[in-house]
Formats: sequence, C-alpha cells, structure tokens
Amino acid sequence: MRSILQLPTKDKSLQTPINFKSHQLRITNYELRISILATTALLTFVSLASPALSESIEDTRQLLSTKQCPGCDLSGVGLVLTNLSGANLSGANLAGANLSRANLSGADLTGANLSGASLYGANLSGAKLDGAQVVGADLRDAYLVNVSFGTAPVEGAHLQGAIGIPLEVAKVEDFYRWGMVQGEKGDAQGAAEYFTQALQIDPQFAPAYLARSVARYQLLDRRGAMQDAQIADKLFVAQGNVAGNQTAQAFIKELQTPPGSKPAKSKGNFMNFLGAIGAAAAKLFLPF
Repeated sequence: MRSILQLPTKDKSLQTPINFKSHQLRITNYELRISILATTALLTFVSLASPALSESIEDTRQLLSTKQCPGCDLSGVGLVLTNLSGANLSGANLAGANLSRANLSGADLTGANLSGASLYGANLSGAKLDGAQVVGADLRDAYLVNVSFGTAPVEGAHLQGAIGIPLEVAKVEDFYRWGMVQGEKGDAQGAAEYFTQALQIDPQFAPAYLARSVARYQLLDRRGAMQDAQIADKLFVAQGNVAGNQTAQAFIKELQTPPGSKPAKSKGNFMNFLGAIGAAAAKLFLPF
C-alpha cells in the first residue's frame, strides 16, 4: 500500500526538480523591486501630502551646504555633532531640534525659536541669541562663553553644568543651587566656580562663602577655605543668622585642626561632609 505522498502522477512537469537557488534569487529580486517602488511611492506621498516636511528637508539641506538658513523651518530636525560655526539661523524655527554637541560658535541665532531644543554640550561661544526663545531649551554642559543673550528670557532654560553662564541671565540663588548640585556630584572645582559667580552677583550672600569654603577644603586649599569660612561667619553674625553662624564656627574649628591629627574625612559627598560639621548645615545648605 502506497502512502498518499508517494502517489504517482502522469504530469511530468510536476516531477521536474526545483532549482531552489534560482527560485530564491527571483524572489529576492522581486522583493527588491517592490521595496524600491514602495520607497519611491512613500517619498512621493510625503512630498505631496506633507509639503511642510518636504520644506523642512530642503531647509536642512540648505543649512548643511551653505550654513545660511535665516527664517528656515528646522523644527524637530536632528543635527547632533553638526559643525554649524558661524551659521546664519536668525529667526529660524528650531523648536524641538536636537543640536546636542553641535558646534554653533559665532552662530547668529537672533530671534530664533529654540523652545524645547536640545543644545546639550553644544559649543555656543560667541553666539548671538538676542530675542531668541529658549524656554525649555536644554543647555546643560553647553559652552556659553561670550554668548549674547540680550533680551532672551532664560528663566525656563536648563543651564545646569553649562560653562561661562553670563551673570545677567541668572539669579544668585540659581548659581548657588547649581554649585550645590555639582558639590553633591563630587565636582568640588565646578561647585567652587558656581559659588564664585553667585558672590559676583551678591558679595553679601553668606551661604555661598561657606559653601565655597567647603569646596576649597575638598580641593586641599585650606587657606582659601579658612578665609571664606571667616567671611561667612562675620556675614552670618551681621545678618542675625544663628544657624549659619553655628555652622561656620563648626567648620572653622574643623579647619583649625592640624592635618593628620585625626582620620581624614571622605571628600566624595558634599552634603555628607556638611552634615558632619553640624546639624545646622542640613537646613542651611538645602538647595532652594
């Protein structure tokens, strides 16, 4: 008894062996043609159904080839690590664009819309941002030396870790808070620089003196740490800040202890170190 799968057939064509290799090649070529046709159709559809997107693509090409794109619509485009030094982007719409670590040194961004744009780690040295919209823009770790913000409102921008933040674009409390964050990260040098900027705005801001004193101590600058702690102590007394005075006195006592006379304290965590000085430090140094 024969199996159903072994039933003979009189049709010889059905018994012809199949060349699987050529068959597979024909399928592959067919799929390739279908893919090309589908892509072409998609691009045509995009151009016809979404002229705004088509214009955005053209604006991006223009920017990359000429660096001249004033008033262009570049919203949401990806320009990570792009060299746009000296580019003319005045009045351009860059809302939501990704310009992380891009080189925008000397670029003209006057009146540009940078709302929600990522400029993380970007080089903006010497750039013009007068009248630009930067609410929600991510400027963390950006290089902002000699940037002209003019009338651009920067209250809603994220500036933590940025280098060379102009004093006129932030309040003393902002620089102090950023310094505290850097200190908690273990970046004593960065923290000290923020505290210095805070004191350039308000030389009577005692908490910044004491916080910079701690940062300098972590940087092994005991002399500078003592000077800052003593200034902070005098200001706290004059301002009637009892908690601040107690904390400053406790730290001065710490600094007067000869090096090596007791086990070294961990210098990794800024807030932990302040906590070791006295309970008053917890309230005094909480970020605003």
